[in-house]
Amino acid sequence: MLRTALRNVFAHKARLAMTTLAVMLGVAFVSGTLVFGDTVAQAFRDASSRNLQGVAVSVTAEYVPGDDRDEDEEGRRTALTSDLADEIRALPGVASVHPTVNGSATLADKDGNPLNVEYSWQNLATNYAADEADGQDSRFPITAGRGPAAEDEIALADRTADESGYRIGDTVRFATDGPALEKTLVGTVSTDDPRVNAGGSLVLFDTPTAQQLFLHDGQFDELLVSSTPGTDEETLTAEIRDLLPAEGAEATSGAQLAEDQARQITEATRAMTQMLLIFAGIALFVGVFIIANTFSMLIAQRSREVALMRAVGATRRQVVRSVLVEATLLGLVASVAGFAIGLGIATGMRPLLNAGGAGLPDGSLVVSTGALLWSLVVGVGVTVFAAWLPARKAAKIPPVEALSTVDQAPPARSMTIRNGLGGAVTGVGVLVMLNVHRLDSGDEGDFMIAMFGSVILLIGVIMLAPLLSRPLVSLAGWFTTRLFGANGKLATENALRNPRRTAATASALMIGLTLITGLSVAGTSTEKAIEKGAVEGLTADYKVSIREGLDTELGDRVENVPGVADTAALVTAPLDLNGEFATITGADPAQLRNVADVTYTSGSPDAVGPGRVAISEDLAERAGLSHGDTVDAELGGDSDAQEQRLTIVGVYQENRAIDGALGTLDQVMPHSSSDTYDSVYVKAESGQAAGLDLDIRQALDNSPLLQVQTREEITQEEAGGIADLLNMIYGLLGMSVLIAVLGVVNTLAMSVFERTREIGLLRAIGLDRTDIRQMVRLESVVICLFGAVLGIGLGTFIAWASGNLTKSSLATYETVLPWVSLRLFLLTALAIGVLAAIWPARRAARLNMLQSINAQ
Repeated sequence: MLRTALRNVFAHKARLAMTTLAVMLGVAFVSGTLVFGDTVAQAFRDASSRNLQGVAVSVTAEYVPGDDRDEDEEGRRTALTSDLADEIRALPGVASVHPTVNGSATLADKDGNPLNVEYSWQNLATNYAADEADGQDSRFPITAGRGPAAEDEIALADRTADESGYRIGDTVRFATDGPALEKTLVGTVSTDDPRVNAGGSLVLFDTPTAQQLFLHDGQFDELLVSSTPGTDEETLTAEIRDLLPAEGAEATSGAQLAEDQARQITEATRAMTQMLLIFAGIALFVGVFIIANTFSMLIAQRSREVALMRAVGATRRQVVRSVLVEATLLGLVASVAGFAIGLGIATGMRPLLNAGGAGLPDGSLVVSTGALLWSLVVGVGVTVFAAWLPARKAAKIPPVEALSTVDQAPPARSMTIRNGLGGAVTGVGVLVMLNVHRLDSGDEGDFMIAMFGSVILLIGVIMLAPLLSRPLVSLAGWFTTRLFGANGKLATENALRNPRRTAATASALMIGLTLITGLSVAGTSTEKAIEKGAVEGLTADYKVSIREGLDTELGDRVENVPGVADTAALVTAPLDLNGEFATITGADPAQLRNVADVTYTSGSPDAVGPGRVAISEDLAERAGLSHGDTVDAELGGDSDAQEQRLTIVGVYQENRAIDGALGTLDQVMPHSSSDTYDSVYVKAESGQAAGLDLDIRQALDNSPLLQVQTREEITQEEAGGIADLLNMIYGLLGMSVLIAVLGVVNTLAMSVFERTREIGLLRAIGLDRTDIRQMVRLESVVICLFGAVLGIGLGTFIAWASGNLTKSSLATYETVLPWVSLRLFLLTALAIGVLAAIWPARRAARLNMLQSINAQ
């Protein structure tokens, strides 16, 4: 039986080619993901090790509560002072203490445009602390020029200098917390910091200047301590802890710091790997249909051979084992080839992602034994699993029956059971999804129910696909017959000849299109809802903001800009109302009325004041409150939360300008994270809106941190990420669709092998080669359209049923059908049908007529 299995594999190499390719692509996705995840994790660990090289102890600041700011001076206060650094320096075993000041700075490039506003949280700033021995900061090797040594000097990371266009000697314009500053570029440095490599920027100041900008004189965010040879890190860490104040500072050994960072890196890369493996799993699931289809058709074509084996003494178990040996060999070859391709995928993913701003560090490819073993297990396991059912069915066919015919139709009882189970499973899936449509809480449990219902419904439709193929394929056949005559009729009859085969081929395409369509409908609906909600109720023409917070003096300056009719400054703070967490917005109610149209269902904003707030309908419902109620609430973050007795003086409809609750500026500002405005909304005088943003920028010193957004830009910022996310998911699902295409090619090619004699007879009665090619192409198109209709319909239904879960957190959400995308999906299925048929149709047309008629 083993020799028989080996001969069968080599005898049907061409027929197994597409199946091998499908498994190979699925395994390549898996192995590429595993190797890429290991490679990225190791690269980050190496970069982290380089950054921590020589660090025996890290002393970090925990900012002192209630002492962040004085009334008349800027800057954070920390417990890490110059005196503490000197005390640590005096300890035995300490080689050096490297004091660090951290902040953020956003540059304007040489043309005056803000650099990296989209990823402004990655715009780093720190001090360049030169060692007394060599005058260098070991964290930042100099690549050109020198480090900053005076108040009017800075250095930039190589990448930052290249992107901004600055050269040594140029005057660099930047901002840290509002007003624009200018300093001279004196050098460039290299860095392994992944945030900079991911598209951020790095600005270096001398230590006194960094303290002036971000802290207070003589204070630091971190002290990096290096030790002399032979010093025990744990002992040194304990000695340093004894010097620290009771609160406000923490000491961590270098070994513990490296371990903590390695764990964080592992967790972050594991999450990325798991996400990619989900899509690899989908691709392999699609591949199962192709493998099962292939072995079903091969066994059907070899039914006489199987019958003869049974007749000369082979048992059912031996027949099954023989088929599974074939599957194991196929899976093993495909897995090894797939693993090799996966190495190429892993190598290419880093530059591809870095081109999109991922900023992954360089490093050697990490090929682990685990990645290889998992690739082999997955590839062989999926292939054997998919081949088991066809093998079992083949072994159950009586030898006499198998000897009588080549094409065994599935037993009526088997189809009845399948249709009954499929109908029951589909019914359960539909009922679950209809129940999901009535849910509106949007919590994790509801999403799990929706996922369960979607999977059950998909399985049910797959089981029902053979039954559904007859009416849907017949409907498509009506059109093909009308348009292409006898060729269209023959194509339809060929597709209907074996409903299970047609259904399995179409199901592979259906799965990919279900996911793509569902995501497209949900994504489009979310995007439209965000676009609608972003400016709904907003009458202002511009929104002025700064990431670090808009200084109140700068904010008040906006209303004096010529052409400005009205302004409203907003500030936000956390709010705990009856155990429901929300955001309270502080604003002058009279000014807010001029820039936002807030609809009150009860009460009035005029009553808002000390101890009195208005809340949104959503917050009122969640907190169980109504107009006139009085409740104990907490304003502010965890460290400075303050209990207050608040009276609800108004309830308003949802409005993007103000979040869960509305108070006055004086009421909210003390509980905000800073004493700055979050934003200022601007209403232009009639006919003055065009170009007013330039005047506002000029009035606010054209700071690189400044954002002056039109209504359209507000909408784009809110909804812009949805399209990028969908494009990424479409790309990840592309492998599934490609494997589905291979399934169509495979089915048609093997169908041509199977119908060789029939094609010869058709040629004999008058069909020419063009007719044969057209017949095969139309059969391919009909099968693909069948899968597309099921996939598009199912994906749309799932997205519609799940819509209310999104509506719970996005009040403006309504299901919107992306008709252009849906038509594109249908046309793509049509194109797939035509392209998939090229090789099978060409082969069918080239068959020798007489030899085909004599074929068995």
